[in-house]
Amino acid sequence: MTIGVVTGMLAEARLLDGLGYHVVAGGGHAGATRRKTEELIAAGATSLLSFGIAGALDPALQPGDLVVAEAVELADGRRFPCDAAWRHRVLEKSEAIGGVIAGRSIAASTSAEKSALFKATGAVAVDMESHHVAEIASRHGLPFLVIRAVADTAQDNVPPAALVGLNEEGRPAIGAVLQSLLIRPWQLPGLIRVALRSRTAMAALFRSRAALL
Repeated sequence: MTIGVVTGMLAEARLLDGLGYHVVAGGGHAGATRRKTEELIAAGATSLLSFGIAGALDPALQPGDLVVAEAVELADGRRFPCDAAWRHRVLEKSEAIGGVIAGRSIAASTSAEKSALFKATGAVAVDMESHHVAEIASRHGLPFLVIRAVADTAQDNVPPAALVGLNEEGRPAIGAVLQSLLIRPWQLPGLIRVALRSRTAMAALFRSRAALL
């Protein structure tokens, strides 16, 4: 099985250095994520993994909690199941929970948006890459899996500066973040909170490497 991995951030991709996977980062941009996922398949990937941080929808989840998804639900209501055998192997080697991941191309950044999405879908978390991976894997008849670590909680409101922070290569767009902060300096405490909780989630993702060996 040749695994192609799709992340949002380049920093997430680098957590898998040395495992021999083909990894791409799309920065949370729909077009870039879909294009790079197709390129992985063209390059020989026979299975796809969506890997990175996510926002919690379930109020019980805390930063650093690891989710190995049962399925991904798209905005149009379609639900794509993850590969059961692959998922089972990963769960045997990790401390993770199950549940559905909601895939959305527009970030759910406020507690109100997360609450509404949780009530509508029952999904435990949301991210901006998994739905693209799921749909493309299904179209090509390939197995896929989602491994996500919680960064922001269901109660957190993510500041706008955190949502403009990546380019299509998954690298920090520092200029856009600073410009947002200059316009709305009150975002700074929230941005620091996002950074700290993202660090906790990244540490959980790094620990999940053992389940992917």
